[in-house]
Amino acid sequence: MIICCGEALIDFVPTDNGQAYKPCSGGSILNIAVGLGRMSVPVKFLCPLSTDLFGNQLAGYLEENCVDISLCPRKEGQTTLAFVSLPKEGHEEPQFAFYSNGAVDRSLKIEQVPEQFGEETLTLHFGSISLLMEPGASAYQELMRRESRQRVLSLDPNVRPAVIEDRNDFCRKFEQWAGLVDLLRLSDADLAYMHPEKQIEELLPGWFEKGITLVLLTKGAEGARGFTESGLDQFVPAEKVKIQDTVGAGDTFLSAALTYLFEHEYLKTRDDLSQIDSKHLSDCLSFAVKAAAINCTREGASPPYRHEMK
Repeated sequence: MIICCGEALIDFVPTDNGQAYKPCSGGSILNIAVGLGRMSVPVKFLCPLSTDLFGNQLAGYLEENCVDISLCPRKEGQTTLAFVSLPKEGHEEPQFAFYSNGAVDRSLKIEQVPEQFGEETLTLHFGSISLLMEPGASAYQELMRRESRQRVLSLDPNVRPAVIEDRNDFCRKFEQWAGLVDLLRLSDADLAYMHPEKQIEELLPGWFEKGITLVLLTKGAEGARGFTESGLDQFVPAEKVKIQDTVGAGDTFLSAALTYLFEHEYLKTRDDLSQIDSKHLSDCLSFAVKAAAINCTREGASPPYRHEMK
């Protein structure tokens, strides 16, 4: 079982050459949960959901994609809305404008989280704007601290400058989170925002010293790299496809990578994760890159189903 801890929101994606917007279920953590569900990985979602029409849309979408929402308290209030601006060049990063003041999905309290999870829970995933928007951010961070080194923790900061008030403060928080997790996924854009003057090779020793076991770096149209504390450095090129848009590509990549690691029993413990060899790391990257490519041929975030990966 993997539990995805974080935001669920509505992405308004432009259609008809920008003349209209289509409301799509989204949010980085929700996308990853759906990606896992479509891959037939047992997955739960942890996030409050509104009882408004958008909250009902999100709940229905999660359940349709085999995501367990028993950890999603329902309450009255608004759902976070995000308007997406697609770049002119298909391989570039989309931009987001968030409207979330008082939104239900950012209201999680630690008292709403089970005091302990069963042995079937192997991995907890955290990241994105849910770690920035209070009061939920404090609850997720407390949960991260509580579960650190108890089971495999995954982190994808999925940097969204539009919701970051202080870049230096965000970078300090990121380093704290990095000291709690075992698997880290970053994009080139994340890296450029946090460390504009450094290459990832300069940062890896510090992250591995903090306890991270595996680092995955997505490089857009180029492909992806994987690094381990044991010294592995693998690169897999991106698949060439006709791009519809890149919304959700990074989330799809990570859900597919987690699927591969789950299916090959690397998520049982952090020691298991640290034992991944070069072949399995390369195969994991290839699997994740393929999933991301399929997502990019579709409108909005739409991870592939397991049968499509054959």
